[in-house]
Amino acid sequence: MAKSYFGTDGIRGTANRHPMTAEVAMKVGMAAGIVFRRGNHRHRVVIGKDTRRSGYMIENAMVAGFTAAGVDVFLLGPMPTPAVAMLTRSLRADIGVMISASHNPFQDNGIKLFGPDGYKLSDDIEAEIASLVDEDLSGHMSTGADIGRAKRVDGDIYRYIEFAKRTLPRELSLDGMRVAVDCANGAGYRVAPEVLWELGADVVKIGVEPDGVNINRDCGSTAPDALIAKVKEVRADIGIALDGDADRVLIVDEKGEIVDGDQLMAVIAESWADDGRLSAGGIVATIMSNLGLERFLEAKKLQLARTKVGDRYVVEHMRQHGYNVGGEQSGHIILSDFATTGDGLVSALQILAVVRRKGGPVSQVCRRFEPVPQVLKNVRFRSGEPLQANGVQAAITAGRDRLGNSGRLVIRPSGTEPLIRVMAEGDDAVLVNAIVDDIVGALSDAAA
Repeated sequence: MAKSYFGTDGIRGTANRHPMTAEVAMKVGMAAGIVFRRGNHRHRVVIGKDTRRSGYMIENAMVAGFTAAGVDVFLLGPMPTPAVAMLTRSLRADIGVMISASHNPFQDNGIKLFGPDGYKLSDDIEAEIASLVDEDLSGHMSTGADIGRAKRVDGDIYRYIEFAKRTLPRELSLDGMRVAVDCANGAGYRVAPEVLWELGADVVKIGVEPDGVNINRDCGSTAPDALIAKVKEVRADIGIALDGDADRVLIVDEKGEIVDGDQLMAVIAESWADDGRLSAGGIVATIMSNLGLERFLEAKKLQLARTKVGDRYVVEHMRQHGYNVGGEQSGHIILSDFATTGDGLVSALQILAVVRRKGGPVSQVCRRFEPVPQVLKNVRFRSGEPLQANGVQAAITAGRDRLGNSGRLVIRPSGTEPLIRVMAEGDDAVLVNAIVDDIVGALSDAAA
């Protein structure tokens, strides 16, 4: 049952299509309220959202569900995902909710749930909630004075602004730096420019005029061309691109070149290691991170622990083994000294701190290694299991043999779409391309 609702990052889908309907959202609110109803105190939930029009629908449906279950609701309005996680702990809530489909187009939406510790829920708790969604919950609902209340608490945005600023040394200032920031017309459109300005930067902002349908559209970390053009136009020292819910970030240097999450993790890992702040002797990344990052860390006598794709798996490994830096190539950077989930703004501030301290241009400070040629292609399929076809397995085996020890081959189904992702990397770019094309061809034949 859990698989019909929860994917790799909460519940996600096209708004007003199953499972992203008002009815399901209300039942999720009821179910989550029941699961987290422990003890006899007044229970509370904080709910944030990004700027999608469908957020109104999902938000109100969840308010109905939670209040029916006897849970008081604090509505935060548009707020970054990491801010919701932080405020769940700060306000001593029993559960936190972020209504967002992250980097997806505006017609999608999603529900992410956080426990009272600010961490995303475990698979077991998600399964428990999902198992209740299709049940008759009328016997568990509150009545009379036990029904929950709801109120808006827009002022709590300033708690997050102050929190973000405090992640930097008190003496550090961004005076004299011109910073271009693209907020993807999403959840960070208010907080990110404000934090940068209060720290002294000359801020040039784009993607800060959400209208309910323009989130992530030709802007943000998934479409950085607008920021690249703005950095060049205003001669900014650095560009910061957030995604729709501001839990990931990419950087654009002063030349207009993109700096991805792998490079950002390298910058932070090296800096924190030099300061004696890096724990567990390395960082955590996914199987998709570039081999160049692994080699860079090895040269610094640091290790790279890999997990399957998904920031929740990175966080789980960090918590289990004591790491304080982890992330994904896409720009999800988790710095557990500060946050329980990816935080695009806080990660950008850590990069700015390193740039400020080293005194060089971003193009120099943030290029810590030469990436190994990497090719990623997707194959869409309608049904069946094309990965199990004999021809596909033969192509994969041949590809691994050809790469040998000079590279890596990763083939995996998408956790959110009917896609199979084929990634290869190695020192020989021609060989890498040929191997990916061979496997994609075999998969396409099998999918057809």
